[in-house]
Amino acid sequence: MPSSLEELQHLSDKIRLYTLKELENLGFGHYGGSLSIVETLAVLYGGMMKYDPISPKWEERDYFILSKGHGGPALYATLFIKGFFDETFLYSLNKNGTKLPSHPDRLKTPGVDMTTGSLGQGISVATGVALSHKLSNKPNYTFAIVGDGELNEGQCWEAFQFASHHKLSRLIVFIDDNKKQLDGLTKDIIDPIDFGPKFKAFGFYTLKVNGSSVGEIYHAVEKAKTQSDKPVAIILDTIKGQGVPYLEQLESNHHIRPSEQDHQAITTAIKELELRTGVKA
Repeated sequence: MPSSLEELQHLSDKIRLYTLKELENLGFGHYGGSLSIVETLAVLYGGMMKYDPISPKWEERDYFILSKGHGGPALYATLFIKGFFDETFLYSLNKNGTKLPSHPDRLKTPGVDMTTGSLGQGISVATGVALSHKLSNKPNYTFAIVGDGELNEGQCWEAFQFASHHKLSRLIVFIDDNKKQLDGLTKDIIDPIDFGPKFKAFGFYTLKVNGSSVGEIYHAVEKAKTQSDKPVAIILDTIKGQGVPYLEQLESNHHIRPSEQDHQAITTAIKELELRTGVKA
């Protein structure tokens, strides 16, 4: 059963904490785009998604595909908290011989359903997974997160058109609209204008929510699950570096090699989250 909103908020705080801890342990990485999807992961893994940490390949599970693979650290923190692996495993992020590479790899990490990192490809696979379940009359949901910068890729829109044509109502796509990508602001690189009308035009049932609110995301997923003939797009109004004001305000926060000042601010954020969650240092 889905957790209460208070429990979901607590889970999001823990995911944010362990995302920061694993990245700080490594010393660099994709802070911005990991933090902007924390609340969404909390809602999905807090009870909106069927999964089994003991049996990650359980056939009745819902599938989750992180198409914007650079958000992997947030997914790894979530999988750790939910019991897919232990804390030592978590801190092997992107180190020699790791099973937690910078971008998710389904052959290495328990709980990862799709190897992602080449932007645009994850959503195509998610669409294929959703179609396979429909053809097999299986009730599994397929959830996917795509980045706003990732939607520069034409492949994504081909997949969306395909999903709509096949009425893949158990495909729920989250768009992480954090307004930035690797090289700057999305509006300066390829202006997306407004994702809402686009997805509606592509035949999606479309919702827009505050991506930092577990409550709004939770209720959007509830609505999404009532659809019977359309795929669903949930547009997340987010901020790169979300939940850590210092990182939110950094101009370049896609991939960070922190300065001493950055490390101090991140350490302060970690301590605050430890106090809030009751997690011991």
